[in-house]
Amino acid sequence: MQLPDMDKPEAAAREVRLVYADGSARTVYVTETEEPFPEGRLIVSRTDLQGIITNANDAFVEMSGWAREDLIGAPQNILRHPDIPKVTFKGLWDDLAAGKKWHGYLKNLRKDGSFYWVYATAVPNVRNGQVVGYTSVRRKPSRTRIAEVIPVYAQLLAEENAAP
Repeated sequence: MQLPDMDKPEAAAREVRLVYADGSARTVYVTETEEPFPEGRLIVSRTDLQGIITNANDAFVEMSGWAREDLIGAPQNILRHPDIPKVTFKGLWDDLAAGKKWHGYLKNLRKDGSFYWVYATAVPNVRNGQVVGYTSVRRKPSRTRIAEVIPVYAQLLAEENAAP
């Protein structure tokens, strides 16, 4: 599935080419503008087994900056921010494939190039003993924990970028 194009933001932005695990790629525009997580809300989405979004609550739509019709049917990685190392997503998908719950801090990319931090929990959806998809619930993250993961993610990205 081809991801919808981002609009190039009017604010100063860096242009980044993202390459995904399936070999697809797209250009994203990233600003240094943070959108605060909405107080008292949860961001919830569901995907199929391939990570294609099948359901998104209103908070997800609002925070992403995308229209609901652009999100439904798009890969979950539409939100992937280039500051988050690939190994983070590998761990997430490996845990889900093993039937485990995953949780962690993620920096998500909005359609306009700004970002928002979340504390995410993702779980397999099991029906009649079979995993049929995944649900992710995102909460307001701890600023202390964000400050702790930023250098860890930066180090992991540096290692990824240095790899041949």
